[in-house]
Amino acid sequence: MSDLPRRAVTRTAKLASLPLGVAGRATLGLGRRIGGRPAEIVAAELQQRTAQQMFKVLGELKGGAMKLGQALSVFEAALPEEVAGPYRAALTKLQDAAPPMPVRTVHKALAENLGADWRELFQEFDDKPAAAASIGQVHRAVWHDGREVAVKIQYPGAGDALISDLNQLGHVARFAGALIPGIDVKPLISELKARVAEELDYQLEAESQQAHAEEFADDPDIFVPHVVFQAERVLVTEWMTGTPLSKIIEKGTPEERDQAGHLLVRFLFSGPVRTGMLHADSHPGNFRLLPDGRLGVLDFGTVNRLPDGLPEPIGTAMRLALDNEADGVMEVLRTEGFIKPSIKLDAQEVLDYLLPMVEPAQVDRFRFTRAWMRVQGARIGDPRNPASAMARQLNLPPNYLLIHRVTLSTIGVLCQLNAEVPFREELECWLPGFAELEYEVEDEEEYEGYGEYAEFEEPETGDGDAPAGT
Repeated sequence: MSDLPRRAVTRTAKLASLPLGVAGRATLGLGRRIGGRPAEIVAAELQQRTAQQMFKVLGELKGGAMKLGQALSVFEAALPEEVAGPYRAALTKLQDAAPPMPVRTVHKALAENLGADWRELFQEFDDKPAAAASIGQVHRAVWHDGREVAVKIQYPGAGDALISDLNQLGHVARFAGALIPGIDVKPLISELKARVAEELDYQLEAESQQAHAEEFADDPDIFVPHVVFQAERVLVTEWMTGTPLSKIIEKGTPEERDQAGHLLVRFLFSGPVRTGMLHADSHPGNFRLLPDGRLGVLDFGTVNRLPDGLPEPIGTAMRLALDNEADGVMEVLRTEGFIKPSIKLDAQEVLDYLLPMVEPAQVDRFRFTRAWMRVQGARIGDPRNPASAMARQLNLPPNYLLIHRVTLSTIGVLCQLNAEVPFREELECWLPGFAELEYEVEDEEEYEGYGEYAEFEEPETGDGDAPAGT
């Protein structure tokens, strides 16, 4: 490809080819079935060809089309195993690779953003991209001070492509849900559209990444590269060497899988507490398992700003569900807008719907598997299942939309990893409302005069992660 396809008519034609291709293959499949071929064989062939075409087109178009492909990629674990193979290859290919820009386009972008003498900023610059994603590609280089750096260059026309794609992706939404059961693609597209401006703003991304880099600078488990330089469409950060989670998913050892899964959960739940931000692009291409065992985190173009951390009602509802407090769960869901005032539901039926989803928090360690996720996807995606009817009656408030997507994406990655993690322990540490604080006091007079401590409220936190004085 010579450049990021920008002409709306070209991109629309490519996207329109997806449902047309599905229709053509369905017609061909019907003919083969009439000719005597077994229906299940024909269906498998159709799914395989549909997946290959869908993700080939999404990858070539980059922009919003590839962004949707990456968002969908983490849900391949929900696919039936008999067809997961072809999907898995097509989906995971989008997680950290895409057709690169030509070298002349790269040099032009660098000159426009860094100046005609851009080469003087580098001791070395590798023209071959190290990675290519939805709106930019990354080159390895050596900064003028000798530091190894990653140079992220935004594709020319990426803004127009994103807007055009996300306006046209209704073509995909009509049939993508059939590929991945239980996933409603339209709200996902709406949410992606709401994040377009942030995704294109490299200054905002630089600020978010640097805030994380400083917070996790001395962390024994998490590493975030520092920002070195930022221009309008070029972002230079420290280089990070590690194994992408996509490779761990493909051929990692059990120990690597568990380690990566555990640290992924820790980072995503601790981030809002420590930085006031939730990393909101949790597909495997954005994470690395480093040689020293830490989890490296990339791409802060999309974050959910949560200055007060994750909403406490999430943790409260999960705790009440685990305690089988159906009425309490119902009250939280209504208060937060998950159940609209006009909707009448039975509290126990709502709890029965939620309990399988909070199963990972019921035990000290939980193994996330593709089989478990397939059960969850089929339960909600099958219209004959009561859970499917319940799902259609619940509402997703706008302020929870991105949190919901990140949670689902993270669970999808954990299932791809087949990771066993102490999920409950991490929730108790980082999720507000999940673990109730209890103070056992033998002599209340001992606490007189200690202000807020006399009321047995949570004490102010000090410089560390634990409450001061614990």
